[in-house]
Amino acid sequence: MKLGVFTVLFAQKPFEEALDYIVSKGVEAVEIGTGGYPGDAHCKPDELLADAGKLKAFKQAVESRGLIISALSCHANPLHPQKAISSEHDAALRKTIELANRLEVPVVNTFSGCPGDHEDAKYPNWPVAPWPNDFQEILKWQWEAKVIPYWSDIAKLAEQNGVKIGLELHGGFSVHSPATLLRLREATSSAIGANLDPSHMWWQGIDPVQAVHILGREGAIHHFHAKDTTIDPINVNRHGVTDMQSYTQMLDRAWQFRTVGFGHDLKTWADIISALRLVGYDYVVSIEHEDGLMSVDEGFTKAVQNLQQVLIKEPLGEMWWV
Repeated sequence: MKLGVFTVLFAQKPFEEALDYIVSKGVEAVEIGTGGYPGDAHCKPDELLADAGKLKAFKQAVESRGLIISALSCHANPLHPQKAISSEHDAALRKTIELANRLEVPVVNTFSGCPGDHEDAKYPNWPVAPWPNDFQEILKWQWEAKVIPYWSDIAKLAEQNGVKIGLELHGGFSVHSPATLLRLREATSSAIGANLDPSHMWWQGIDPVQAVHILGREGAIHHFHAKDTTIDPINVNRHGVTDMQSYTQMLDRAWQFRTVGFGHDLKTWADIISALRLVGYDYVVSIEHEDGLMSVDEGFTKAVQNLQQVLIKEPLGEMWWV
């Protein structure tokens, strides 16, 4: 496995300065934003696709430092019911898939998106209860009319470009759990898989180790985010896990994102890493730092230090004792 980082952390730094800083920390891979919610501060698909010289220079900037690009990421909502939004996000995804092909990057990360509840809806609707039955009807319509048709089309585009799609299982979107990911994968293509982030599993009550096993047995883990979550035992009893308070309300929220090791101990993270190795995932563990209690540098540095203690780096050898 290689240790990586999602470079949106360093959007304020020039690209090559950010790369130098990342290398200085002992990190070996970069996940780069190309649009959507992460933005495109370091990688503008239109420019790179239009200029072979810029494309070559971009790739060389990464490779000359001994780094690899683990994924291009354009997390967004291409199913948004407002056409102006969905069209922009869809275009970003399609360009990113083409760019990944050109850069020989194997994975594109994004969200599944979430539609509205009918054709003329203005806002996404994320059903989280099976009753009253209206919610079941909404969910059925969303998957049959929007989710499966859209991702069937994108899966074909990904296959044509030799790219895999890593959907981040995230609350608020149609694909948010191992079951919903596998449902979409079964209905579309094996090109669709997970960008598995334990932080979104914990607050939903899902054990990340079991999520790794469920998805890994199907070969459905395409990328992995390393981010932690802490759950406040008092606040969760007050607000429940579907806490709609802003992430800035850290003292009162039921749960919040933390850097690796500050939500769960390193034994827990060692178990996750071991499960990844067990199911055959030997790719990049990409740090995503969204800890509201730490600066960019401190949160990133602590995540690196903690993960370096548990990451399994060497190739799997023979069982010499058997």
